[in-house]
Amino acid sequence: MARTDAIVLGAGIVGTSIALHLIKRGLSVALVDRAGIGEATSYGNSGVIEGSTILPPAFPSTLSGLLKVALKRASDANYHLSFLPQVAPWLLAFRAASSPKRIVETARLNRPLFARALSEHETLMQESGAERYLRRTGWVKLYRSADVFAALKREFDLAGEFDLPLETLDTAGVQALEPSLRPVFSNGVFWPKAASISDPLAVTRAYAARFAKLGGVTLTGDARSLHRSGSGWRVETKEGGLDSPNVVVALGPWAPDLLEPMGIRLPMAFKRGYHRHFRGEGNAALARPVVDAEPGYLITPMAQGIRLTTGAEFAPRDAPPTPVQFDRLMPKARALFPLGERADDKTWLGSRPCFPDSRPVIGAAPGQKGLWLAIGHAHWGLTLGPVTGRLIADMVTGTTPFCDPAAYRAERFG
Repeated sequence: MARTDAIVLGAGIVGTSIALHLIKRGLSVALVDRAGIGEATSYGNSGVIEGSTILPPAFPSTLSGLLKVALKRASDANYHLSFLPQVAPWLLAFRAASSPKRIVETARLNRPLFARALSEHETLMQESGAERYLRRTGWVKLYRSADVFAALKREFDLAGEFDLPLETLDTAGVQALEPSLRPVFSNGVFWPKAASISDPLAVTRAYAARFAKLGGVTLTGDARSLHRSGSGWRVETKEGGLDSPNVVVALGPWAPDLLEPMGIRLPMAFKRGYHRHFRGEGNAALARPVVDAEPGYLITPMAQGIRLTTGAEFAPRDAPPTPVQFDRLMPKARALFPLGERADDKTWLGSRPCFPDSRPVIGAAPGQKGLWLAIGHAHWGLTLGPVTGRLIADMVTGTTPFCDPAAYRAERFG
């Protein structure tokens, strides 16, 4: 029976970053997953390191917006009708957390993580030889309605509080940054301090390779085999049983499969999301990610082509794909940017694990000595992977955490 100082369950960007941080502290570490490195939820994302993110997503604030979603006419949201009774309690909690006061509170509570997100990535990229995937070109958010743009004052005020630079631009100003965009919008905001990644899977694999170079072991196993063994924990892998006093759960949307049978029930829901890749027509190109805010999609240059990502879909995690949002958003996307032929032959689907208050759970599991949680990163798994690894490593090794982790405790849900 093999032993190690720490086991990390889940080899997405969060789990891989945690494993790398732990082994850098001198611990022996095993990274366990039933699939390949970074091939699940971590693969399909916007590629943005959202250090300049301020306000979390919010429940529709107007009746017209809510009706648009309810009538399945929104391009930024979709749902399976049969799933609504199951997800209704979460949606009600999400609505409560979307009040103006609580949204600002969430922004401030999450700020210590976002403020360090880029610097923590830069450190790991330098150590892993992955700097070539990083673009420090910022990102642009577009607004088609002057009323929506005018309502951004609260976000701009917080940007000043957080010392985040931004530039408000008219149509011509945006086109000076991105000449291939067509003038179907009225205003834009350029966030120059945001960075992005051209190949998220390659970055996760680079971090895993660095982990291996430092002596880390990656094993194939099912996290659901985890059980108590003496005063510690044991997980079964294809290479045999593995014992450790510390286990970190970084399973993303699959965390409830392990935690709920252990009596740890947390209000996690899944915002499913899709992406496709396209070629640009002619010489059309992008230098940075672009968000078309009101329709609720993003286009960004990736190694595979121009990636177009959808908004959220509320459906069972393992339900068959229903990529109807593309039908609603493609006319708007093509009007904005000359998307050409598909650059892939498959629509990607992943599930974002979300808590209703838009904060992750990072810290000790309630009532389970030696079990640590790093789950519920919602839209920001790529962004927060390395900084989560830093915070978990601080706690596991007894180092004073770089920020107060109280805001991310599982116990906040009662």
